[in-house]
Amino acid sequence: MRAVVLAYHNMGIIGIRSLLSHGFEIPMVFSHTDNPEENRWFGSVAEFCREKGIPVYLPDMINAPPWPERISKTRPDLLFSFYYRSMIGQEILSIPRLGALNLHGSLLPKYRGRAPVNWVLINGESETGVTLHLMVTKPDAGDIVGQTPVQIACDDTALTLFRKLENTANELLNQLLPVIAKGVIPRRPNEIEKGSYCGKRKPEDGVINWTLPAGRIYNLVRAVTRPYPGAFSWLDGEKCFIWWAKPIDENGFSKNLPPGALRVKGEKIFPLGIENPIDVSKNLRVVVGTGEGILQLEEVEWKGCIAKGEKIFSLFRSKLLTRFA
Repeated sequence: MRAVVLAYHNMGIIGIRSLLSHGFEIPMVFSHTDNPEENRWFGSVAEFCREKGIPVYLPDMINAPPWPERISKTRPDLLFSFYYRSMIGQEILSIPRLGALNLHGSLLPKYRGRAPVNWVLINGESETGVTLHLMVTKPDAGDIVGQTPVQIACDDTALTLFRKLENTANELLNQLLPVIAKGVIPRRPNEIEKGSYCGKRKPEDGVINWTLPAGRIYNLVRAVTRPYPGAFSWLDGEKCFIWWAKPIDENGFSKNLPPGALRVKGEKIFPLGIENPIDVSKNLRVVVGTGEGILQLEEVEWKGCIAKGEKIFSLFRSKLLTRFA
């Protein structure tokens, strides 16, 4: 069984490795040139293919000549797309004898489109998954070949969730590829009218709206924290990244703490043998008011300094009666 592969990211490597392990012949792979402005925390498909001796190409426009003709000349039975970032036109989709298949990081028809891992966290979902589906010109709209759910923990970040999806993708491919290798492609309708579509995210989409509830802000923080661009606000005219934060109980704080207002919380020290407690605190933490609830800052980056835990108090000492913009 011959399969042309379009691949990028760790999922691309997982997909190619799975195809090889199940005896697929791969005459060519298409991938992307890395963007120097992007934090590339994932593996290189191009390097992996070169190590395996698989011809790999990095065209800017795969739908333009000469690529459709070159793909056609390999006479592929199938085409697989594993996290390839460009839309594929009908000319290429019609080339493989048995069809074109795409691996998508959600439970279709939910979260069709871009950045599903980030979006499910932003929206506070408790479940997502991995889907292999047939490709059509409309994104993530073809019949479903197979899918497996993945549970989302309340402390999952985009990175930890992506690792879960990688493991699940490997399991799903190992389940489906032996059947597909026989020329059998299971399929059921992808009822996109019952699902949802999400668009591409940009770094500037990480700006925090402090009028939202603390839980929703927390979901944004964990959805775009490292290795993604991060959630941020403005303090003293400087961008401040909130790399980690968590909602806390409001004990000791006014429920009317204004959205974006910074305050400090701590524990009083009561030394033995002293009648009146010394006015000293420990475990000093910086908290921020939101539209509903309080958010405790755990890791921030401001004016070139990264601070965690109690050290955030020292960093923000002069700003504790002010507000994030």
